[in-house]
Amino acid sequence: MPSPRYSGVAFGPGPITPAVKTIIVANVAVFLLTFALPETVIGVAGLSPAAVIERGWIWQLATYLFVHSPSSLMHIVFNMLAVWMFGVDLERRWGTVGFTKFYFVSGVGAGICTVLVSLAPFDWAASTYQSVTVGASGAVYGLLMAWALLFPYREILFMFIFPLQARMFVLIVGAIAFLSAVGSSGTGVSNLAHLGGLLAAWLYLKGPGDLRQELRYRMTKWRMDRMRKKFNVHRGGRDDDWNRKIH
Repeated sequence: MPSPRYSGVAFGPGPITPAVKTIIVANVAVFLLTFALPETVIGVAGLSPAAVIERGWIWQLATYLFVHSPSSLMHIVFNMLAVWMFGVDLERRWGTVGFTKFYFVSGVGAGICTVLVSLAPFDWAASTYQSVTVGASGAVYGLLMAWALLFPYREILFMFIFPLQARMFVLIVGAIAFLSAVGSSGTGVSNLAHLGGLLAAWLYLKGPGDLRQELRYRMTKWRMDRMRKKFNVHRGGRDDDWNRKIH
């Protein structure tokens, strides 16, 4: 349920929470490492659709969230500022485990969206396929979506000047990300991640059939099937051999 209308002006959500702190520290640590080994870190941990598809480097769908180019200090500064400003409220509401799951669902979902779109039969998609995406922006856009759904009437300074309600702010940045992604040529990689983060967050929170419950059910079912195989337990049924059942 969305929070009630909120009035008043404040900068930031207050003291930092555990998961938000860990995310920021990890990003800063990797950023410093990238200064020493830029090609290695970005090449191995950055998201390259070609590497994911052709080499099976699926870890890049998660690791790219912690990689920022050393040539763009403001990129990591604004991303970490957003993680703190929007993430703290969400972690307080959901708890550390729930918030961490959501952060990676949004970020990994943004990465999957980037890889899938890069396979489209268009020239700009072909350039995306060979490009490398870095940065926490996909997950950050997911945090924006969640924050707007939970606190729709809180105000955000758009471009640090114009006050907008959170729900309108997300609509605007979503439209910008969409138009940038479909209208760019060879430069839409991060925009695809932005759009993918918004989409993954919305599906997780408001998707058909409650995607969170479905994912939890599938994970529980997978674990139960593993335990059955490990302990040689067989499901019951009229076609099963009685002696193979455990009672």
